[in-house]
Amino acid sequence: MTDTKITKEAANDIDLLQDLVARAKKAGADAADAVLFEGISLSHARRLGKTEKLERSESQDLGLRVLVGKRQAMVSSSDRSPKILAELVERTLAMARAVPEDPFCGLADPDEITREWPSLDMLDPEEPSAEALIERARAAEEAALAVEGITNSEGAEAGWGRSRIALAASNGFAGAYAGSSQGVSVSVIGGSGTQMERDYDFASAVYADDLRDPAEIGRSAGERAVKRLGARKMPTGRVPVVFDPRVARSFISHLLGAISGPSIARGTSFLKEKLGQRIFPEAITLTEDPHRPRGHRSKPFDAEGLANRRRALVDRGVLTTWLMDLRSARQLGLHSTGHAARGTASPPGPAATNIWIEPGIMTPAELIADIKSGFFVTELMGMGVNGLTGDYSRGAAGFWIENGEVAFPVSEMTVAGNLNDMFARLIAANDLEFRTGADSPTLRIDDLTVAGS
Repeated sequence: MTDTKITKEAANDIDLLQDLVARAKKAGADAADAVLFEGISLSHARRLGKTEKLERSESQDLGLRVLVGKRQAMVSSSDRSPKILAELVERTLAMARAVPEDPFCGLADPDEITREWPSLDMLDPEEPSAEALIERARAAEEAALAVEGITNSEGAEAGWGRSRIALAASNGFAGAYAGSSQGVSVSVIGGSGTQMERDYDFASAVYADDLRDPAEIGRSAGERAVKRLGARKMPTGRVPVVFDPRVARSFISHLLGAISGPSIARGTSFLKEKLGQRIFPEAITLTEDPHRPRGHRSKPFDAEGLANRRRALVDRGVLTTWLMDLRSARQLGLHSTGHAARGTASPPGPAATNIWIEPGIMTPAELIADIKSGFFVTELMGMGVNGLTGDYSRGAAGFWIENGEVAFPVSEMTVAGNLNDMFARLIAANDLEFRTGADSPTLRIDDLTVAGS
């Protein structure tokens, strides 16, 4: 469905940006674009029944990028008064004339920009009251504290936000869209003394109606924390490792960093020679869809006014594309994939939208049924991933698997391997849920090094 409607607010935003771009062109810019962000948020935090925060904030920011030949500069401002905007144009042009040339910078050609885009149902029109957020956080924390064995709370939070984004450029592009977000989270502690463990749960959605029940979130957080009590270390060895969905999605971020156009152009990715090759088993597909209705990261077009679309970044194990904006595509002698994202004070760079690992055919129980001894990971710590070599080493906690069943909690462990090998052995379960915008089912990788006592 093509989005043909435009709100009065969006029309005003576009008019403001087009006027700013026109001023820059009149003042001597060869090309220019301008972007605007407006946001409203309401958040509540509580701990042990007492309010710690109830805040409402409103922000607005716009940024101007001008190009003089192959030189570009960006300046942002939260002040929209005519005097300040005139100074913004003058200052940005002065900076652009002073910086070194960048042979790859530049706007899209007019025939590259998109002139229609889908309606994505990204905005819940109802703003929740402060009382509604207080009730969500209360229900989550009280349900968590009611779980037997829970002794303390690190707090519960509920939040809401709404944003508007507009973009206009001298190549003829002009577009705007709006979105909303809702969230609930809670973290609690079980046990006492030296035998304490914490865990959490959360939910986020575009529409309030799509949020999980806060009480369910609380019970889940409490049960997770209690199950971790009595954790022990296990001996170092090589075993199958199973990753819970909330940590399994970290492999998506490792992949995205490795296929980002700037990393490929710099030669700093362990996947730089893998385009068109099989990097996962044939059963694995990673899908990205910027047009997913009510998606956490949906957007109708990219930050350079180019069309974006659903695609398989990895299709039946084969890496099909890099993530590219215009600049990185020019560096690589390719075309942008419509992945540009940007803020008001920085040039565009590539970023993914809604992405997930397609589910397999086995249930999580079936996935671990043949494991005699293995590690079920529910928490990962540290940032021990080398993007150049693919070497992987992260702190981990979770549960030990014995004879095909989760047996007892473990902590203070390390999981190590190399992402090239880990990707090649990955097996997915069938329990995919869309929760964050980067989502994965339970994953299994055999023969990983696990270090403990």
